[in-house]
Amino acid sequence: MEILWFGLAVLCWVLFFALEGFDFGVGMLAGVLGRDDHERGAAIRTVGPVWDGNEVWLVAAIGVTFAAFPDWYAALLSGLYLPLVLALLTLAARGVAIEFRGKVDTPAWRRRCERTLAVSSFLTAGLFGAVVGVATTGLALDPAGAVVGNGLERTLGPLVSWPAATGAVLGVLAALLQGATFLGLRTTGPVRERARRVAVATAALAAVVVGIVALLVGGLPALTAGVVALLAVVTALAAAGRHEGAAFAAATLGVVGAVVAAFTAHVPVVLPSTLDPASSLTIAGAAASPYALTVITVGAVLILPGVVAYQAFSYWVFRRRVASERVA
Repeated sequence: MEILWFGLAVLCWVLFFALEGFDFGVGMLAGVLGRDDHERGAAIRTVGPVWDGNEVWLVAAIGVTFAAFPDWYAALLSGLYLPLVLALLTLAARGVAIEFRGKVDTPAWRRRCERTLAVSSFLTAGLFGAVVGVATTGLALDPAGAVVGNGLERTLGPLVSWPAATGAVLGVLAALLQGATFLGLRTTGPVRERARRVAVATAALAAVVVGIVALLVGGLPALTAGVVALLAVVTALAAAGRHEGAAFAAATLGVVGAVVAAFTAHVPVVLPSTLDPASSLTIAGAAASPYALTVITVGAVLILPGVVAYQAFSYWVFRRRVASERVA
């Protein structure tokens, strides 16, 4: 049961990063690729019907981690409390910017919302990338599984590190790449053409950055990074060849691979201790009781298929391209 629920927890995190990734990217790129109010609106409308549904997977990921692995949840969210609070605040700002953009019919108001959307999307992608980078390398856990430290140093200290900086950069790059390929897939007209060019450039940059990371880390993580870099190259080639579906699929597969690798890098350890490897949290040690896992399994069987079916249906309904050119 512990292995099953660890797999489900990783799946929920993967779905959040893969689906919200292009949301963040569209938020950052809408004001850049759209040269007028109509084009910027077209870019934002590509995610308008689905962005809030994508965020459901963050709730699911946090909920599954809390229910199935309470010790992992407690250490991760207490050790990175302030960064995660900041990420949630930027997520809220994104939602307000998207929903309120059309509430006041003035260009100045829409531009303010678009700037808020771009900044909040950038910060959210960077913060979540930094959190994943830190969680992969570990926190200062004592033998009881609690994070050692006091005050701001306890929750902000891990962000002042190379894993956090690397994760933040990769998080922003991944979101930009997914956003560009998604806009190329879901729009027509000038935004589509600009998105394709941005996708090629971003994919090439991502391949170089991930390749450098692969050379620096070495070992099995280097192999994973190499595969992700190869997928970035495939994304660039597909976007250059106007194969937009393949470009988006390759970019998303790269994000999926990176997230899976981050969460499974130290299996059976789910959260390494930087103080003493013996204090690290493992799947078995952090899991809830067998009875609790059985109860939540029943709930998952009843609820998760409905969530997946509803979200798949919403994507099918809004599958058509959005015109960024002016049409009669």
